[in-house]
Amino acid sequence: MEALQSGSDVVFLLMGAVMVLAMHAGFAFLEVGTVRHKNQVNALVKIIGDFAVSTIAYFFIGYSVAYGVSFFEAAPMLAEKNGFELVKFFFLLTFAAAIPAIVSGGIAERARFNPQLAATFALVGLIYPFYEGMIWNGNYGFQAWLESSFGYGFHDFAGSVVVHAVGGWIALAAVLLLGARHGRYRKDGMMSAHPPSSIPFLSLGAWILTVGWFGFNVMSAQSVEGVSGLVAVNSLMAMVGGVLAALFMGRYDPGFVHNGPLAGLVAICAGSDVVHPMGALFIGLVAGALFVWTFTLTQNRWKIDDVLGVWPLHGLCGVWGGIAAGIFGLEALGGMGGVSFMSQLIGTLVGVVVAFGGGFIVYGLIKKVVGIRLTEEEEYNGADLSIHKIAANPK
Repeated sequence: MEALQSGSDVVFLLMGAVMVLAMHAGFAFLEVGTVRHKNQVNALVKIIGDFAVSTIAYFFIGYSVAYGVSFFEAAPMLAEKNGFELVKFFFLLTFAAAIPAIVSGGIAERARFNPQLAATFALVGLIYPFYEGMIWNGNYGFQAWLESSFGYGFHDFAGSVVVHAVGGWIALAAVLLLGARHGRYRKDGMMSAHPPSSIPFLSLGAWILTVGWFGFNVMSAQSVEGVSGLVAVNSLMAMVGGVLAALFMGRYDPGFVHNGPLAGLVAICAGSDVVHPMGALFIGLVAGALFVWTFTLTQNRWKIDDVLGVWPLHGLCGVWGGIAAGIFGLEALGGMGGVSFMSQLIGTLVGVVVAFGGGFIVYGLIKKVVGIRLTEEEEYNGADLSIHKIAANPK
């Protein structure tokens, strides 16, 4: 029975890993559809290249930093209990690799290729697993301190903060250091339109991410015994809430509408196992509205050229999700309990500081040493021809 149980857990977690791996195709096509046609190839190559570098960084460094597990031992030891530890690594790797995939959307159309790969290695090898280990492995006594001070530790079931907010705030640092695309903002204060190249590709990317997200959230239980239908229904309700809010606040703009479900899903990750479905719906509604409002604000008012709006989508909706788990997870609001608002607030703020500070250090150093931006001519010609020497379609 023990062998059957461990084998079932391996299959369960492997399914989750494959579903989240498929989400990286969603990241790719969301970016392909959003950027201009001359940068589509670059978007595709970046996502798969970043995933490969992320795997190496997490295998050799990051997983050990987060969980103290090393793979430098004999294969029979690694294969113990049907290799559950190996599949767990695969599953958590797909989370870690989401960090550079998120950043990629923010810095699209003007970032150099090799410096971005170097940044990916540093982020997935050091910055992300540092905070991941604090929250999901109890490293450095942070969770123990929160529990002793406020009754409960920081609760982030599937990564609203650990994955999404961290990725979004790293992306903000990178975008600020990189600067806006040439011609995006004119000297007279007006903004030049850079319309999406393909709404169908953008929509396809959003749908792939949405479907894969149920593996992201539900399989975060990491065992068959721990699986919860509540997580699935809450994910569904938050997704729908995000769509509805973005649909009406965004005035039926397809870019907003297809990012709406993602906003809701980002926000529900943290509390998907503890909130009531009605609370999940409200969390999704707020997240969808928050994305539309802050995307418009950052692009038009603050002149922050975050191409896919990854800071509003992942950074801010992730922060909302972390805090919301401490509100709607309370028994008084129909939740399961076991959460503290103060722990959620502090844990979220620490994630923001680690991510933004770490992103600023990594991209700041690379900018100073080798540079992180294409030349104006290369950007004008497009990253496809400048970097990859081929366009998405023959002329």
